[in-house]
Amino acid sequence: MRYDKIDSRLFTENRRNFRKQMKKRSLAVFISNEAPTRSADATYKWRQNPDLFYLTGIDQEQTSLILFPDAPDEKFREVLFIRRTNEHTLWWEGRKHSVEEAKEISGCEQVMWHDRFPEVLRNLMHYADHVYLNTNEHDRSVLTHLTPEAEFARNLMEKFPLHRYERSAPIMHRLRASKSDVEIALMKRAIAITHKGFLRAMKFLKPDVWEYEVEAEITHEYMMNRATGQAYEPIIASGVNACVLHYIANNSQCRKGELLLMDCGAEYANYNADLTRVIPVSGRFTARQRKIYDAVLRVLRKTAAMMRPGVTLQEINNEAAKIMESELIGLKLLTKTDLKNQTDENPAYRKYFPHGIAHFLGLDVHDVGNRYEKLRPGAVLTCEPGIYIREEKTGIRLENNILVTKNGPVDLTADIPIEAEEIEEIMNSK
Repeated sequence: MRYDKIDSRLFTENRRNFRKQMKKRSLAVFISNEAPTRSADATYKWRQNPDLFYLTGIDQEQTSLILFPDAPDEKFREVLFIRRTNEHTLWWEGRKHSVEEAKEISGCEQVMWHDRFPEVLRNLMHYADHVYLNTNEHDRSVLTHLTPEAEFARNLMEKFPLHRYERSAPIMHRLRASKSDVEIALMKRAIAITHKGFLRAMKFLKPDVWEYEVEAEITHEYMMNRATGQAYEPIIASGVNACVLHYIANNSQCRKGELLLMDCGAEYANYNADLTRVIPVSGRFTARQRKIYDAVLRVLRKTAAMMRPGVTLQEINNEAAKIMESELIGLKLLTKTDLKNQTDENPAYRKYFPHGIAHFLGLDVHDVGNRYEKLRPGAVLTCEPGIYIREEKTGIRLENNILVTKNGPVDLTADIPIEAEEIEEIMNSK
């Protein structure tokens, strides 16, 4: 593993918290992700099912977990299944975890080879009334294919049609939405690596370099600091490209006088950072760029201050929209007539700020959580206002990562330069 060993008590506690919310005489099953085929015999990069990682810490394919608190035989109340290393695996992929290693990582006492999973599950099903199955229930998910989880659920329900099936997702969403101290420490590590990548990009940038060269500099810094890679496809967008929200081509040349928007973050131990910064290609903001930049920064700070226990993500988004309206009027992008003529379905501010201001962050970049439930201490949110003006070929988005605590919001990215003066000073000090 590229990352330091994680204390197994994290995963033991996570499983305990899940078991507490299960119905009597019920078992829960979690299975690992598979690497989808790209073409020919090549696959896309594999990443563990975040729910399974959350419960076990096992970062390896062909892994399954059964939780059955009321199993008649105590040794089957918590069973982890891992891939057996054989001669073929040794030659082509290398050694996988031993049983003892899996016990040490996960804190599970009962670990078996994965080829026993079908048999053990079949036998345990006869003693359970309820079965918790895990599927992707993220609000933004648009599935166009049958996932391994969905296929597993379908097959199990066909074999055992008389059981009562339950959804694991609501429980997992509640648990994962509130981070423990260990998880927050891992996220801080990802953020610290992201900070280093941003500083490197600032010192590297100059007119006529290419966006992909900036991406390479950032990625190099991440990998040299033990990140598993980019948390998501990085957005390195100069000039008008910054007005494309999910621009990932990163193949334009950075021109004198333009701004460069960088939306990227490191992944460390499967936990993610999510940062956006905008810097001037020539090292100095123009007066107009600075005015827009400062407006976005004010929205970020006012919105981040609202991220406290007891409010919902939806309420924060609604209030942020009002703050943004005021700034857009100040920039003479909106008029009072525009506000008078707007509708609930088509608010005026969306012409220049077409996305939400925050999302949950954790094992997924767009992490699980309920936008309509009140925030609890331990939640980590992004705060990412933006103003995009195509006619001026200018897009400015700023994004920080905010921890919700009982004493108020804590900006985990507070050390990463964001003030325009500080950015200019760093860029001109080389």
